[in-house]
Amino acid sequence: MKKQCPECNDPIIGRTDKKFCSDGCRNSYNNRVNKDQKNLIRNINNRLRKNWRILEALNPHQKTKSTRDKLISAGFDFNYFTSIYTTKSGTVYYFVYDQGYLPLENHYYALVKRE
Repeated sequence: MKKQCPECNDPIIGRTDKKFCSDGCRNSYNNRVNKDQKNLIRNINNRLRKNWRILEALNPHQKTKSTRDKLISAGFDFNYFTSIYTTKSGTVYYFVYDQGYLPLENHYYALVKRE
């Protein structure tokens, strides 16, 4: 009994545990199967990358202040961050990879870079 490629239905020749007839069919199959997940992940990663670039551009010296309006006008989205760090005193920093921000009073934010 010959196994058939799940992508193109051609017979599979070679090792007994081979699942596809070629690398091209394997790639096509996996791209099609993972498409919906990849779009979601790609959109989130793009959001995170944009937020990181904005924080890095506004914080060239590893520690500064900025306003909420300045962050938003640059396209920053406060819904996307990679981690939260809470100090022993209860201060909460939000991080996008190594770039972080701390909400202050009057719509100001402390921008920091984690070493």
